[in-house]
Amino acid sequence: MDRVRIGNNGTVIGDVAAVAEGAGAELTGEARQAVRRARELTESVVKSGQPVYGVNTGFGRLAGTIVAPDELETLQRNLLLSHACGTGPLCSREVTRVMLFLRIASLARGRSGVRERTLDQMLAILNSDLYPAVPLKGSLGASGDLAPLAHLSLPLIGEGRCVNGERIITGAEALGILGLEPVELGAKEGLALINGTQAMTAVTSMAFILAGRLADAADAAAAMSLEVLLGTVKPFSAELVGLRPHPGAIRTADNLLRMMRDSEILVSHKACDKVQDAYSLRCVPQVHGASRDALGYIGSILEIELSSVTDNPLLMEDGTFVSGGNFHGQPVAYAADHLSVAAAELANISERRIERLLNPDLSGLPAFLTQDPGLNSGFMIAQYTAAALVSENKVLAHPACVDSISVSGQQEDHVSMGMTSAYHAMAVVENSVYVLATELVCAAQAAEFIHRGRHGAGTEMVYSRVREEVRPLGDDRQFAEDIRRVAAMISSGTFTDILASV
Repeated sequence: MDRVRIGNNGTVIGDVAAVAEGAGAELTGEARQAVRRARELTESVVKSGQPVYGVNTGFGRLAGTIVAPDELETLQRNLLLSHACGTGPLCSREVTRVMLFLRIASLARGRSGVRERTLDQMLAILNSDLYPAVPLKGSLGASGDLAPLAHLSLPLIGEGRCVNGERIITGAEALGILGLEPVELGAKEGLALINGTQAMTAVTSMAFILAGRLADAADAAAAMSLEVLLGTVKPFSAELVGLRPHPGAIRTADNLLRMMRDSEILVSHKACDKVQDAYSLRCVPQVHGASRDALGYIGSILEIELSSVTDNPLLMEDGTFVSGGNFHGQPVAYAADHLSVAAAELANISERRIERLLNPDLSGLPAFLTQDPGLNSGFMIAQYTAAALVSENKVLAHPACVDSISVSGQQEDHVSMGMTSAYHAMAVVENSVYVLATELVCAAQAAEFIHRGRHGAGTEMVYSRVREEVRPLGDDRQFAEDIRRVAAMISSGTFTDILASV
């Protein structure tokens, strides 16, 4: 198994992708040294008897309640047990692995006060085939993602549940399979495990990675659609787009031109009397490009978050603990909500191109791209599904981060709702992948009716790859599996690879 090395400076999105795909992880010597030093300082604070939030006090509204020294381990155990109140579907294996990896990377910064023993237990679970069973819902996105991270951490102490293949097993059973003993948490460790933004960051990071592949597939699909609809590439010229030089627009315009380079289909109608293409074709650089620029902003926020320490209180260089607000998820919440909007618009304009492909009044092609319309419905209802997903995206793209609710006796009186933003973003991106897959299937079918020479350098590759998974339409058949296969191609980065190669 390949292993990502975790130092004492956090991690990066490339390592997140590797862990999601199955890579393990290990701590560097520098990280272990930082963790040991932080634990020594934490033990000194505990011995001093000085009241420190979460170390020897209660939590939230109970911060003023001092806990006796002989009850500190029980305090931390009770924290995990009582905070594991999540609900909803379980997080995917990929998201859960990333969540655990990010928590390790944050704790390895040496500002949280956990022991090496605890981190090694976390690494052992991450590097196994098991993963904790973490319900998706229950976090307010401030004071950390408390409920999800509590579920994530319970197996460390032999509690909670884990996923083992198709089975749900207890945390104790999981440790037995791995040959591990339950960890007895020391002072501060329970709070350090659950007070952070790693749940929302894991979901947002995974959605962001998929959204990057979605953006590339959107450019590929738009190129295919424009070519078979006999559009023009003149609006994508570097000079024209450069007069309003948003980076995303420049990149998308360049992608489109490279995809359609040497297209005989485009040349075949060069003398036609069409003055302008519709916006869904002509404005692709401006729309797709705006989403790409949004992804740039989102990536910059995640880059910072992935290298951050987000629990509370945190250990300073002078050996003191300071209570702050690094756990507040507002930066990630904004990024996740922005991601929903950016992905939703890629699907929105894609569905309009699907309409142009299927509508004979707009395309000049057979209705719904079937040779025998009437007897056959062709891709009529495939568009219905795409339209339903686009409309659902519009609901999900409402920003969750503008909401807040006060909890814990008014002590925690403003929250980010960042986890809601994150799983909405993931849902929007996944919906959008299916919409773009529908466009790609339809554009490939439209190509069956175009006999004007060869495709462009990139559109030929797109057509060929789609045809490896989806045969041309004759009489009506079930399309769900065809579209699912192309959606899987988008998710795996097939169209990203095509763009990189032309």
